[in-house]
Amino acid sequence: MKNSKLQQITDFDLKLLKIFKTVAECRSFTAAESVLGISRSAISLHMTDLENRLGLRLCQRGRAGFALTEQGQEVLGYFEELSTSIERFRSKINQIHNQLKGELHLGLINNLVTMHHDLITESLAQLTEENPDVCLNLSMSTLSDIECKVLDQRLHLGAVPLVTPLAGLDYTPLYAEDSSLYCAKQHPLAIEQDINLNDLGRWPAVRPNYAMPDSAIRLHQHLNCTATATDREGIAFLILSGKFLGFLPDHYAKKWLDDGLIKQVLPQKMHYTTEICMISRKANPENLIVAQFFKYLQQAQQRYQAA
Repeated sequence: MKNSKLQQITDFDLKLLKIFKTVAECRSFTAAESVLGISRSAISLHMTDLENRLGLRLCQRGRAGFALTEQGQEVLGYFEELSTSIERFRSKINQIHNQLKGELHLGLINNLVTMHHDLITESLAQLTEENPDVCLNLSMSTLSDIECKVLDQRLHLGAVPLVTPLAGLDYTPLYAEDSSLYCAKQHPLAIEQDINLNDLGRWPAVRPNYAMPDSAIRLHQHLNCTATATDREGIAFLILSGKFLGFLPDHYAKKWLDDGLIKQVLPQKMHYTTEICMISRKANPENLIVAQFFKYLQQAQQRYQAA
Protein backbone atom coordinates (compact mmCIF):
# COMPACT_ATOMS: atom_id res chain seq x y z
CA MET A 1 0.00 0.00 0.00
CA LYS A 2 1.30 3.43 -0.98
CA ASN A 3 2.71 5.48 1.91
CA SER A 4 1.36 9.01 2.29
CA LYS A 5 1.43 11.55 5.08
CA LEU A 6 -1.88 12.70 6.50
CA GLN A 7 -2.06 16.42 5.78
CA GLN A 8 -5.25 17.31 7.63
CA ILE A 9 -8.22 15.65 9.31
CA THR A 10 -11.58 16.41 7.71
CA ASP A 11 -15.12 15.66 8.84
CA PHE A 12 -15.14 12.86 6.27
CA ASP A 13 -12.00 11.36 7.84
CA LEU A 14 -13.72 11.38 11.22
CA LYS A 15 -16.76 9.66 9.69
CA LEU A 16 -14.54 6.95 8.20
CA LEU A 17 -12.70 6.51 11.51
CA LYS A 18 -16.01 6.08 13.36
CA ILE A 19 -17.00 3.37 10.87
CA PHE A 20 -13.60 1.70 11.41
CA LYS A 21 -14.10 1.80 15.20
CA THR A 22 -17.53 0.18 14.89
CA VAL A 23 -16.19 -2.54 12.59
CA ALA A 24 -13.32 -3.22 15.02
CA GLU A 25 -15.74 -3.49 17.96
CA CYS A 26 -18.09 -5.79 15.99
CA ARG A 27 -15.10 -7.84 14.73
CA SER A 28 -16.60 -8.21 11.24
CA PHE A 29 -18.17 -6.24 8.40
CA THR A 30 -21.31 -8.38 8.57
CA ALA A 31 -21.92 -7.73 12.27
CA ALA A 32 -21.32 -4.00 11.75
CA GLU A 33 -24.06 -3.77 9.09
CA SER A 34 -26.95 -3.59 11.55
CA VAL A 35 -25.09 -1.23 13.88
CA LEU A 36 -24.12 1.24 11.14
CA GLY A 37 -27.25 0.85 9.04
CA ILE A 38 -25.29 0.48 5.80
CA SER A 39 -24.50 -2.52 3.62
CA ARG A 40 -21.43 -4.70 3.92
CA SER A 41 -20.23 -3.57 0.48
CA ALA A 42 -20.54 0.09 1.53
CA ILE A 43 -18.57 -0.64 4.70
CA SER A 44 -15.86 -2.32 2.61
CA LEU A 45 -15.63 0.71 0.32
CA HIS A 46 -15.38 3.07 3.31
CA MET A 47 -12.64 0.94 4.88
CA THR A 48 -10.67 0.86 1.63
CA ASP A 49 -11.06 4.63 1.31
CA LEU A 50 -9.80 5.14 4.88
CA GLU A 51 -6.80 2.87 4.30
CA ASN A 52 -5.93 4.80 1.15
CA ARG A 53 -6.26 8.15 2.91
CA LEU A 54 -4.04 7.01 5.78
CA GLY A 55 -1.67 4.98 3.64
CA LEU A 56 -1.97 2.09 6.09
CA ARG A 57 -3.37 -1.43 6.08
CA LEU A 58 -5.84 -1.46 8.98
CA CYS A 59 -7.32 -4.94 8.89
CA GLN A 60 -7.22 -8.34 7.27
CA ARG A 61 -10.50 -9.56 5.82
CA GLY A 62 -11.45 -12.54 3.74
CA ARG A 63 -12.09 -16.23 4.12
CA ALA A 64 -9.67 -16.45 7.03
CA GLY A 65 -11.84 -14.00 8.96
CA PHE A 66 -11.48 -10.45 10.22
CA ALA A 67 -8.50 -9.23 12.25
CA LEU A 68 -6.88 -5.87 12.94
CA THR A 69 -3.32 -5.40 11.80
CA GLU A 70 -0.79 -3.97 14.23
CA GLN A 71 -1.16 -0.64 12.42
CA GLY A 72 -4.93 -0.94 12.71
CA GLN A 73 -4.69 -1.48 16.46
CA GLU A 74 -2.50 1.62 16.78
CA VAL A 75 -4.88 3.74 14.68
CA LEU A 76 -7.84 2.55 16.75
CA GLY A 77 -6.08 3.56 19.97
CA TYR A 78 -5.16 6.98 18.56
CA PHE A 79 -8.73 7.56 17.38
CA GLU A 80 -10.09 6.72 20.83
CA GLU A 81 -7.71 9.33 22.28
CA LEU A 82 -8.89 11.83 19.66
CA SER A 83 -12.56 11.09 20.40
CA THR A 84 -11.96 11.66 24.11
CA SER A 85 -10.26 14.99 23.39
CA ILE A 86 -13.09 16.11 21.10
CA GLU A 87 -15.69 15.18 23.70
CA ARG A 88 -13.73 17.03 26.40
CA PHE A 89 -13.56 20.10 24.15
CA ARG A 90 -17.30 19.95 23.46
CA SER A 91 -18.04 19.54 27.15
CA LYS A 92 -15.94 22.62 27.97
CA ILE A 93 -17.70 24.72 25.34
CA ASN A 94 -21.08 23.59 26.64
CA GLN A 95 -20.05 24.58 30.14
CA ILE A 96 -19.38 28.10 28.84
CA HIS A 97 -23.00 28.24 27.72
CA ASN A 98 -24.10 26.60 30.97
CA GLN A 99 -26.07 24.03 28.99
CA LEU A 100 -26.17 20.30 29.44
CA LYS A 101 -25.42 19.20 25.91
CA GLY A 102 -23.01 16.42 25.07
CA GLU A 103 -22.48 12.76 25.88
CA LEU A 104 -22.40 10.59 28.97
CA HIS A 105 -20.44 7.36 28.58
CA LEU A 106 -21.43 4.88 31.28
CA GLY A 107 -20.09 1.35 31.76
CA LEU A 108 -22.13 -1.26 33.63
CA ILE A 109 -21.55 -4.81 34.77
CA ASN A 110 -24.22 -7.23 33.60
CA ASN A 111 -27.61 -7.79 35.25
CA LEU A 112 -27.84 -4.73 37.50
CA VAL A 113 -31.14 -3.88 35.81
CA THR A 114 -32.98 -6.51 37.91
CA MET A 115 -32.26 -4.71 41.19
CA HIS A 116 -35.64 -3.92 42.74
CA HIS A 117 -34.50 -0.37 43.55
CA ASP A 118 -32.53 0.48 40.45
CA LEU A 119 -31.02 3.87 41.22
CA ILE A 120 -29.21 3.93 37.90
CA THR A 121 -32.37 3.50 35.82
CA GLU A 122 -34.17 6.23 37.78
CA SER A 123 -31.24 8.62 37.41
CA LEU A 124 -30.87 7.99 33.68
CA ALA A 125 -34.59 8.61 33.20
CA GLN A 126 -34.40 11.92 35.06
CA LEU A 127 -31.26 13.00 33.20
CA THR A 128 -32.90 12.27 29.84
CA GLU A 129 -36.20 13.93 30.73
CA GLU A 130 -34.68 17.14 32.05
CA ASN A 131 -31.76 17.34 29.60
CA PRO A 132 -32.96 16.12 26.18
CA ASP A 133 -29.75 17.24 24.45
CA VAL A 134 -27.62 14.81 26.44
CA CYS A 135 -26.74 11.65 24.48
CA LEU A 136 -26.41 8.51 26.60
CA ASN A 137 -23.91 5.81 25.66
CA LEU A 138 -24.11 2.64 27.79
CA SER A 139 -21.79 -0.33 27.48
CA MET A 140 -21.86 -3.65 29.32
CA SER A 141 -18.51 -5.09 30.30
CA THR A 142 -16.38 -6.65 33.02
CA LEU A 143 -15.09 -5.01 36.19
CA SER A 144 -11.49 -4.71 34.98
CA ASP A 145 -12.47 -3.40 31.55
CA ILE A 146 -14.73 -0.71 33.03
CA GLU A 147 -12.03 0.35 35.50
CA CYS A 148 -9.47 0.69 32.68
CA LYS A 149 -11.82 2.69 30.48
CA VAL A 150 -12.72 5.09 33.30
CA LEU A 151 -9.03 5.56 34.09
CA ASP A 152 -8.12 6.39 30.48
CA GLN A 153 -11.30 8.49 30.09
CA ARG A 154 -13.03 6.39 27.45
CA LEU A 155 -15.86 6.17 30.01
CA HIS A 156 -17.03 8.96 32.28
CA LEU A 157 -18.46 6.60 34.91
CA GLY A 158 -18.84 2.92 35.71
CA ALA A 159 -21.13 0.90 37.97
CA VAL A 160 -19.10 -2.00 39.38
CA PRO A 161 -18.73 -4.19 42.47
CA LEU A 162 -16.22 -2.96 45.02
CA VAL A 163 -13.45 -5.59 45.09
CA THR A 164 -10.01 -3.96 45.20
CA PRO A 165 -10.13 -0.13 45.05
CA LEU A 166 -7.72 1.48 42.60
CA ALA A 167 -5.78 4.59 43.61
CA GLY A 168 -6.83 6.58 40.53
CA LEU A 169 -10.57 6.13 41.04
CA ASP A 170 -13.24 7.54 43.33
CA TYR A 171 -15.89 5.08 44.57
CA THR A 172 -19.41 6.29 45.39
CA PRO A 173 -21.52 3.59 47.11
CA LEU A 174 -24.87 2.85 45.45
CA TYR A 175 -26.31 -0.20 47.20
CA ALA A 176 -25.53 -3.63 48.62
CA GLU A 177 -26.03 -6.68 46.42
CA ASP A 178 -26.76 -10.01 48.14
CA SER A 179 -25.69 -13.27 46.47
CA SER A 180 -26.53 -16.88 47.40
CA LEU A 181 -25.60 -20.40 46.31
CA TYR A 182 -28.12 -22.00 43.95
CA CYS A 183 -28.84 -25.33 42.28
CA ALA A 184 -31.46 -26.31 39.68
CA LYS A 185 -34.72 -28.06 40.66
CA GLN A 186 -33.46 -31.35 39.16
CA HIS A 187 -30.19 -31.26 41.13
CA PRO A 188 -29.89 -33.79 44.03
CA LEU A 189 -29.42 -30.94 46.53
CA ALA A 190 -32.82 -29.52 45.61
CA ILE A 191 -34.50 -32.34 47.52
CA GLU A 192 -31.81 -33.38 49.99
CA GLN A 193 -32.58 -31.98 53.43
CA ASP A 194 -29.68 -32.86 55.72
CA ILE A 195 -26.56 -31.27 54.18
CA ASN A 196 -23.61 -29.34 55.56
CA LEU A 197 -20.67 -27.37 54.18
CA ASN A 198 -18.48 -30.46 53.89
CA ASP A 199 -21.06 -32.12 51.64
CA LEU A 200 -20.91 -29.40 48.98
CA GLY A 201 -17.64 -30.68 47.54
CA ARG A 202 -19.40 -33.82 46.28
CA TRP A 203 -20.98 -31.94 43.38
CA PRO A 204 -19.45 -29.94 40.50
CA ALA A 205 -19.71 -26.17 40.81
CA VAL A 206 -18.98 -23.13 38.69
CA ARG A 207 -16.51 -20.40 39.63
CA PRO A 208 -16.47 -16.91 38.11
CA ASN A 209 -13.22 -16.10 36.33
CA TYR A 210 -13.59 -12.43 37.21
CA ALA A 211 -12.49 -10.65 40.40
CA MET A 212 -14.53 -11.39 43.53
CA PRO A 213 -14.58 -9.93 47.06
CA ASP A 214 -12.73 -11.89 49.74
CA SER A 215 -16.01 -13.11 51.29
CA ALA A 216 -16.97 -14.73 47.98
CA ILE A 217 -13.54 -16.29 47.51
CA ARG A 218 -13.75 -17.92 50.96
CA LEU A 219 -17.16 -19.44 50.21
CA HIS A 220 -16.03 -20.81 46.86
CA GLN A 221 -13.35 -22.78 48.70
CA HIS A 222 -16.13 -25.10 49.97
CA LEU A 223 -17.09 -25.95 46.38
CA ASN A 224 -15.70 -28.37 43.83
CA CYS A 225 -15.31 -25.82 41.02
CA THR A 226 -14.89 -27.80 37.82
CA ALA A 227 -16.25 -25.10 35.49
CA THR A 228 -15.78 -21.35 35.04
CA ALA A 229 -17.88 -18.57 33.53
CA THR A 230 -17.02 -15.08 32.37
CA ASP A 231 -20.21 -13.46 33.69
CA ARG A 232 -23.36 -14.04 35.71
CA GLU A 233 -25.40 -15.16 32.73
CA GLY A 234 -22.88 -17.91 32.08
CA ILE A 235 -23.15 -19.03 35.70
CA ALA A 236 -26.95 -19.10 35.38
CA PHE A 237 -26.72 -21.27 32.26
CA LEU A 238 -24.61 -23.84 34.10
CA ILE A 239 -26.83 -23.84 37.21
CA LEU A 240 -29.98 -24.29 35.11
CA SER A 241 -28.36 -27.26 33.35
CA GLY A 242 -28.90 -29.12 36.62
CA LYS A 243 -25.26 -30.23 36.80
CA PHE A 244 -23.60 -27.38 38.70
CA LEU A 245 -23.85 -25.35 41.88
CA GLY A 246 -23.12 -21.65 41.63
CA PHE A 247 -23.53 -18.23 43.21
CA LEU A 248 -25.90 -15.65 41.70
CA PRO A 249 -27.09 -12.24 42.90
CA ASP A 250 -30.45 -12.79 44.58
CA HIS A 251 -32.17 -10.08 42.52
CA TYR A 252 -30.98 -11.74 39.31
CA ALA A 253 -31.99 -15.23 40.46
CA LYS A 254 -35.43 -14.16 41.73
CA LYS A 255 -37.42 -14.98 38.58
CA TRP A 256 -36.08 -18.54 38.37
CA LEU A 257 -36.51 -18.94 42.14
CA ASP A 258 -40.14 -17.76 41.97
CA ASP A 259 -40.80 -20.10 39.01
CA GLY A 260 -39.42 -23.04 40.98
CA LEU A 261 -36.57 -23.64 38.55
CA ILE A 262 -33.79 -23.15 41.09
CA LYS A 263 -33.34 -23.41 44.85
CA GLN A 264 -31.04 -21.80 47.39
CA VAL A 265 -28.48 -24.12 48.98
CA LEU A 266 -27.58 -23.58 52.66
CA PRO A 267 -28.87 -19.98 52.49
CA GLN A 268 -27.88 -19.24 56.10
CA LYS A 269 -24.21 -19.98 55.41
CA MET A 270 -23.61 -19.77 51.66
CA HIS A 271 -24.30 -16.12 50.97
CA TYR A 272 -22.30 -12.90 50.76
CA THR A 273 -22.86 -9.20 50.13
CA THR A 274 -21.07 -7.02 47.59
CA GLU A 275 -21.11 -3.24 47.57
CA ILE A 276 -21.99 -1.81 44.14
CA CYS A 277 -20.30 1.54 43.50
CA MET A 278 -20.24 4.24 40.85
CA ILE A 279 -16.63 4.87 39.89
CA SER A 280 -15.17 8.04 38.41
CA ARG A 281 -11.64 9.17 37.63
CA LYS A 282 -9.92 11.24 40.29
CA ALA A 283 -8.87 14.78 39.43
CA ASN A 284 -11.06 14.87 36.33
CA PRO A 285 -11.90 18.32 34.93
CA GLU A 286 -15.38 19.33 36.05
CA ASN A 287 -18.06 17.86 33.77
CA LEU A 288 -21.55 19.31 34.22
CA ILE A 289 -23.28 16.22 32.82
CA VAL A 290 -21.45 13.90 35.23
CA ALA A 291 -22.12 16.28 38.14
CA GLN A 292 -25.83 16.41 37.29
CA PHE A 293 -26.03 12.62 37.01
CA PHE A 294 -24.46 12.26 40.47
CA LYS A 295 -27.05 14.73 41.77
CA TYR A 296 -29.86 12.55 40.38
CA LEU A 297 -28.25 9.45 41.91
CA GLN A 298 -28.15 11.12 45.31
CA GLN A 299 -31.81 12.13 45.02
CA ALA A 300 -32.80 8.57 44.03
CA GLN A 301 -30.91 7.18 47.04
CA GLN A 302 -32.71 9.60 49.35
CA ARG A 303 -36.11 8.59 47.93
CA TYR A 304 -35.30 4.92 48.42
CA GLN A 305 -34.08 5.42 52.01
CA ALA A 306 -37.19 7.44 52.87
CA ALA A 307 -39.58 4.80 51.43
